[in-house]
Amino acid sequence: MKDAPMMELPIETLSIIILDSRDPTIQFLRLALESAGYEDVRAFTDSAAALAACMERRPDLVLLGLTTVPSDGLTVMKDMLEAAAGEFYFPILVLADDLSCDTKLQALLAGAKDFLPEPVDAAELLLRVHMLLKTRALYKHLDTQNRALENAVEQRIRDLAEAEVKILHRLAIASEYRDDETGQHTQRVGLLSAMLAQQVGSPAKEVELLRIAAPLHDVGKIGVPDKILRKSGKLSRQEFQLMQSHTVIGGQILGSSPFAVLQMAAQIARSHHERWDGAGYPDGLAGEAIPFAARVTAIADAFDALTHPRPYKEAWSLEKTILTIEAESGRHFDPSLVPPFLSLLRADGLHKLANRLSGENRYTNHIDIRVLDESVLIPKPR
Repeated sequence: MKDAPMMELPIETLSIIILDSRDPTIQFLRLALESAGYEDVRAFTDSAAALAACMERRPDLVLLGLTTVPSDGLTVMKDMLEAAAGEFYFPILVLADDLSCDTKLQALLAGAKDFLPEPVDAAELLLRVHMLLKTRALYKHLDTQNRALENAVEQRIRDLAEAEVKILHRLAIASEYRDDETGQHTQRVGLLSAMLAQQVGSPAKEVELLRIAAPLHDVGKIGVPDKILRKSGKLSRQEFQLMQSHTVIGGQILGSSPFAVLQMAAQIARSHHERWDGAGYPDGLAGEAIPFAARVTAIADAFDALTHPRPYKEAWSLEKTILTIEAESGRHFDPSLVPPFLSLLRADGLHKLANRLSGENRYTNHIDIRVLDESVLIPKPR
C-alpha cells in the first residue's frame, strides 16, 4: 500500500487553548498567535472552564502558565491528559519564569511536551508552537496510515477466511452428492442448526457462525469409498468402522485452520455423531463434554437424514421422526435441545419448514463471513 503524502493541517483549522491566571499574559499570547494566522484561539483564566473546553472540543495545543499557581497547573495538566485519553499526541507547552530542573521534571512527569521561559519572546513562541503542531500533524498522519494498514490487513484476513470457507463448502457439497442426489442436505442442516440455536437464545453472532460451520459436518465423507457410502444393505462391522472414520477425517481436514469459523466446523465434523449418553463415536464423549455446536448439529443432521431418502432407506414421516427424536432425548440427543427443536417443528410443520428452508437457502447458499464479528474472523491461537 502506497503511503499518502503527509500534509500539515491548515493553520486556520487548528485549535489552541491558553490557560494562565494573568490577563496581560493571555492578551500577549492571543495577539501573537492570531497575528501569525491562528484563528481558533480560546483563552481562560479559570482552570475548570479550560478543562471543560478541552473535553467539549479537543484542542491541538495547550499553552499552560505555571508561574502563579504551579501545583494547580500540574494538576490541571494531568486532568487534561486524562480527558484526552487515547489521543495519539496531545501537546502541552508550559510557560514559567522558573524553569529549574525540578520544575521541568515535574512538568514532564505530568505530561508536558515543551517549555518556554517567561517573559515570552514572540518569535520563540511561534517557533515552538509551530514545531509542536507539526509533530502533532505527523502523529495524525502516522495514526491514519496505521489505521489504513490495519484495515487492509483485516480485509485480507476476511478475504482469506472467506476463500477457505468457500473452498471447503464446495468440497462438502461434492462429498454430499455421493449419497444425496440433490446436494441440499448440507445447507438444510446449516439452516436447521442456526434455527435451533436461535430458538434456544444463542447470540446472533453464534447463530450465523453455526449456519456457516454446520454444513461442513460431513466433509469427511470424501474419504469414504462409494461402495460403503452408497451401499443399500446393512454395513458389515468393518464397513461401519470405515463409515465412522468420516468424523475423524472431517476433523483433520478442518482442524488445521486458524480461523474460528473453521475451528467450530472441525468440532462439529468430529463430534456430531457423539451421543449424550456417551455411546457415540469417535471419542465416546458424553453430556456437555460434547461441543454445543456439535450437539445442535446432531439433531438437525438426524432430522434431515431421517426425513429424506438415502440409497439405503426411504424417507420417514414427520410423525415417526418426531417420536424417534423424543425417544432419543437424554440418550442420543441433548435433552435441553429436543423440546425447543420439536417446538420449532410444530410451529412450522414439515411442509412449511421445507418451504422455509428452501426459501432461506436461496438467500444463504452464498458464504459471506464478513457479517461476523471481528473476533470470529481474526485467527485464534491454537
